[in-house]
Amino acid sequence: MITRRLLIGAAGAALFAFSAPAMAQDKPYVALISKGFQHQFWQAVKAGADKAGADLGVTVTFEGPDTEAQVDRQIDMLSAAIAKKPTAIGFAALDSQAAIPLLEQAKSAGIPIIAFDSGVDSDIPVATAATDSVAAAALAADKMAELIGSEGKIAVVAHDQTSRTGIDRRDGFVNRIKEAYPKIEIVSVQYGGGDQLQSTEITKSILQGNPDLKGIFGTNEGSAIGVVNGAKELGSKVTIIGFDSGALQKQAIKDGLMAGAITQNPVGIGYKTVEAAVKASKGETVDKKIDTGFYWYDKTNIDKPEIAAVLYD
Repeated sequence: MITRRLLIGAAGAALFAFSAPAMAQDKPYVALISKGFQHQFWQAVKAGADKAGADLGVTVTFEGPDTEAQVDRQIDMLSAAIAKKPTAIGFAALDSQAAIPLLEQAKSAGIPIIAFDSGVDSDIPVATAATDSVAAAALAADKMAELIGSEGKIAVVAHDQTSRTGIDRRDGFVNRIKEAYPKIEIVSVQYGGGDQLQSTEITKSILQGNPDLKGIFGTNEGSAIGVVNGAKELGSKVTIIGFDSGALQKQAIKDGLMAGAITQNPVGIGYKTVEAAVKASKGETVDKKIDTGFYWYDKTNIDKPEIAAVLYD
């Protein structure tokens, strides 16, 4: 059963705008390092973070590398953020292990770390604000099974195998299929870096090698759109399930090219991250895991108010 969470805040306008670090000593400064900017998801997370900053009276900066493949660039951003000695840092790791030495440095400097969207393999973050990606991907697996009659060949196009979300969404989907649907065979799991073009080519290769394929799961916005485009180019009617939202996925569902998708609550993730950062900086207790919720949407409910509220363009 999915627990519905309260969506906090509304998407703002200038989503790409960067905020300058606070110079005044009397105003706390929270630095958020995301995975990137190329997806609508991150813009919605930023909107939530900005809303929390305004509500709580703190300055919030938000940045990320150009693509989700640039782990080194993200590490450089984290290092620079630590050097500015912010009140707290929010960090969405592209690699669940690569940032640990810097996070230890931040801890030594007394800077609390809040993980968001994707956790790290460490207990340094005082909290993680994120979707339960394992449970969300398991729901995607159940929907896939329902749509293809619980038998046949399927594939997964994932965004990566280094981030916590990449690992959890892959494993949540794959393990659910293996445990509950013995007549479904996963013939391929491939990684497109969350890049639409790369995911398109991967999808075409999978479809050409498996003409009897029944379904494909794309584990994030870029992956899912790549799957849609690859199937479209080959004229395939394969059942496609995505993850996240964005204008292209919403349109693909309305057009019947994608069966449905799992949406997160990105505005809520951004808001809760800043809220937890402020609490932690004051020495207040925060929940170790902050579950921000997830929802299935398709043609039948995409326009319902409770679903529309957690979709983003």
